[in-house]
Amino acid sequence: MKLRLSPQTRQILEAFLQAPADWQYGYDISRNTGLKSGTLYPILMRLAERRLLDTSWKTVEPGRPPRHLYRLTADGQHFAREHRTGSALRIEKAALSEAEG
Repeated sequence: MKLRLSPQTRQILEAFLQAPADWQYGYDISRNTGLKSGTLYPILMRLAERRLLDTSWKTVEPGRPPRHLYRLTADGQHFAREHRTGSALRIEKAALSEAEG
């Protein structure tokens, strides 16, 4: 699959890999990555168009607009793991070694 993996896209994928099966709000992803909405939401849209993300709307409170939720699909999890950055992969391997040790 051809997808431009900018540093920002890699950062978003890495954020999803922290809890790959969990639904996340765009606002929370923005806070966790430090990305502004003008950068974040176009990337989320591209990932969803390529079926790497599931999307859903959730009404939190009556009278308030629904909020958009995102999570990695199975293909998205596989893709994100395949395209991890070297430093993120080293951190994960170190944490696994520590947990086993």
